[in-house]
Amino acid sequence: MAKLKIRRNPTRRYEAVYIFDSALDDAVITEKLEKLQGLLGLAEAAELEMWGRRALAYKIGRHENGYYIISKFHAEPKVLPEFERALKLDGGVIRYLVSLLEHELGAPILSEEELAARRARSDDDDDDDED
Repeated sequence: MAKLKIRRNPTRRYEAVYIFDSALDDAVITEKLEKLQGLLGLAEAAELEMWGRRALAYKIGRHENGYYIISKFHAEPKVLPEFERALKLDGGVIRYLVSLLEHELGAPILSEEELAARRARSDDDDDDDED
């Protein structure tokens, strides 16, 4: 009989980039962030990087500037649709992107030395095929 693998922690690690309307006050942006974190049901506070007001790479609608924030958090996948819906409906959010962090996708995190060793082995294997 096969054993079932039970995940004790059903949460996954995500990264979200928000671009808020630069006309919003800092207090309003903070209030919106707290509301969004409440939707996620975060047990622990999200890591926030406030990049502040910056020029957009290209004009989005009438906006030329935005207030950039990067957030890293753990959440259950089932709460993301409602979270993204709230972002979509919020008039103060110009753009957003929510993604799994790279290591969550199953790709191993390798050091430069490990990468070089793998490349060398791969090159050696290619040389053997030519014979």
